[in-house]
Amino acid sequence: MENFTYHNPTRIHFGRGQIAKINRELPANARVLLLAGGGSIKANGVYEQVKKNLGARVTHEFWGVEANPDFDTLMRAVELARKETCDWVLAVGGGSVLDGAKLVAAAVHHEGDAWQILVTHGAAIKGPVLPIGAVLTLPATGSEANGNSVISRRATKEKLAFYHPQVFPKFSVLDPETTFSLPERQVANGIGDAFCHVIEQYLTFPADGQIQDRFAESVMRVLIDVAPRTMANPRDYDARANLVWAATWALNGSLSAGVPGDWATHTIGHELTALHGIDHARTLAIVLPSLMQVQREGKRAKLLQYAERVWDIKSGGEDARIDAAIEKTRAFYESIGIKTRLQDYQVDAGKTAAEVARRLEARGETAIGEREDITPAKVEEILKLAA
Repeated sequence: MENFTYHNPTRIHFGRGQIAKINRELPANARVLLLAGGGSIKANGVYEQVKKNLGARVTHEFWGVEANPDFDTLMRAVELARKETCDWVLAVGGGSVLDGAKLVAAAVHHEGDAWQILVTHGAAIKGPVLPIGAVLTLPATGSEANGNSVISRRATKEKLAFYHPQVFPKFSVLDPETTFSLPERQVANGIGDAFCHVIEQYLTFPADGQIQDRFAESVMRVLIDVAPRTMANPRDYDARANLVWAATWALNGSLSAGVPGDWATHTIGHELTALHGIDHARTLAIVLPSLMQVQREGKRAKLLQYAERVWDIKSGGEDARIDAAIEKTRAFYESIGIKTRLQDYQVDAGKTAAEVARRLEARGETAIGEREDITPAKVEEILKLAA
């Protein structure tokens, strides 16, 4: 296991009625920018609870943060925060709203072009960052307890990520009941996204991180178990609570401490979203099985461990077990309604493979994956296999 420093500063308030905790968390004199999406929080009662607990605090609302939040939209939120001298950002929504809040919080006092925060993957953040609170309404990204953010720029067909320790939320409220009214597609996307987050930190090469491996395997097995239950009965509190908590643990930094990470599936998937507008989780489902196949030799030991410990595949030769594990992975995504082939999204695999490879090469992302051996040529191979 490698050396590591682990610290997660986000305080989690989990369970029914916990939205009331924002009154305790926010200073009485806070000037709050409330960031939200398309308005579903008004229909499900979350907005009313949030407003009640904001009380008399000066609050300015910004609505319209998209799925795959758009840079230009968020810059309008930054302008509002600057104009009204907001000193807190409260994100109320899913991972896209939380990701957007992180950019807004970092950009309010940033000098120069805020897009450089994304281009430098967070290194351009030098000045103060506004504190962030969150009320999560969609389990998926783990953004409620990490310092990561992924932002799209539709005008230039780009999608980039950044990390910075100052954008960890100070607190996050996770009330499973706020997710009961989510459309089935969004629940499926959340499950698929969380599952791939774990895979990216687990399916690499052995590092004798036994705690990390067992934690990762348990999160994957919970997701596999809870997926059909929570999709069949969205109001099953226990099933949904376990999904919410699994999605948080999938990307709160605990699984990646001291072990190698891959993240090539995400890198490639971001390009599919940027080019074709495919839901983030669905791009992961397209890329992952093919990447596992192309990278099977470098990942052989962990693929065999994955087959046995996650899917209970214990008989047959090594290659047969790996094949079965890859098929189980594809079948899991398909079972929750997420298609795993480019043709399912009317995308030409050959053209897209060449374009994604070209874009990654232009950005200098020519050696990705845990061994830095996934070249643009391999990316083409992966996407052609995903046809």
